Amino acid sequence: MNKHMRLVASLLFIVVILLAIAITKFYSDTSKNTSRNSAQTDIERRLGSDSAGNRIFEDSAGNYGVLDSSDRVIVPAEWLELSFAGEGRCIAAKRISGKVLRGCVDYEGNIDVPFIYRSITPFRSGEQTLYIAESGIDSSFVVYDKDFSPFFRNVWSECSISGNEMLLKCDDGTYLYETRSDGLRMKEAELTCKALGCENRLTVKSQLILDKLDPELLRYIVSAAGKYLGFAYTGDGSYISEVRTGGRPAFTKLFPEDKRIIDKKLLGIEEIFMYSSGSDNGIPVLSVGILAKTEIKYKTDGSDKPEVLTDSYRCTVKFSGTTGSDITALSGSFELAEPKYPEPEQQSARQPDAPGETEAQFEPPVNNGQGDDDYE
Repeated sequence: MNKHMRLVASLLFIVVILLAIAITKFYSDTSKNTSRNSAQTDIERRLGSDSAGNRIFEDSAGNYGVLDSSDRVIVPAEWLELSFAGEGRCIAAKRISGKVLRGCVDYEGNIDVPFIYRSITPFRSGEQTLYIAESGIDSSFVVYDKDFSPFFRNVWSECSISGNEMLLKCDDGTYLYETRSDGLRMKEAELTCKALGCENRLTVKSQLILDKLDPELLRYIVSAAGKYLGFAYTGDGSYISEVRTGGRPAFTKLFPEDKRIIDKKLLGIEEIFMYSSGSDNGIPVLSVGILAKTEIKYKTDGSDKPEVLTDSYRCTVKFSGTTGSDITALSGSFELAEPKYPEPEQQSARQPDAPGETEAQFEPPVNNGQGDDDYE
């Protein structure tokens, strides 16, 4: 075979290879299209759609996925439940270790919210949509915003909806919210103040205060007030070591200058309330007022046996700031500088000589102007 014929044969071989590649690609694409069409034809029902025209569908096995507006599968049918949650997300359910748990997936198949919840329920407040997620592990609750970021900075032990109100509870507080056109607004808060084994409930209804503080700040303030009581009665600085004071000598002990006192004991928190106290350099100041029932053991002059005094004393703890980064304790102190000690008992000049006799029997006779002989 001459050179010319070898060149022609080589060209024909290349053409055959190119034709083979083209035929293979054609059948491959045809196979993919057939497979896609087969998947699309496995649609039993088309359900609700989102604002972009995407639709949830159910396949013949009873699983759910999402079609786009062109009827192409963008979320495979592998979920027990699906519902649109806005912003390109779906609330989905699947079986994990025998439990049906819920989370969130986006249209790219990414998991936005882990599958740890028994339920995820939308709650609408005006133009705002929140999602209440109940844990499948410990029945706690997390409230998410529309982007599925936590709306509050804590987990709740209880979350209930009644009409336009949402009630949230945790170990040391209860918070009642109402829905408004501009979103949620705290309507009432009830917290527990604890100190040295004593506690009492603080109820806050002032809208002026509730509009300034969130649950975390309210808990911080009430907890810090209780820690101040611990310091005031024991003198132990560890109680207030984590309370931010801005470097000020903010807290004073209970009756620190009274040398007669040998012991102080908190018996109970009789009253506790919160109120607004103006401002400190333009920053709002809030005060916590406490009436503390107290037992005082003290010594009197000339006596080795201690006396016991029980009374109630008022103290005030002041705070400045309305955010987690700037909240600061300004001061904590009691109103009185020392207890109101009982007056010493008065000794009578003459004591009765016989049992049953009273002081009145030893009063001198009244002189009515007559002579001594006239007195019988």
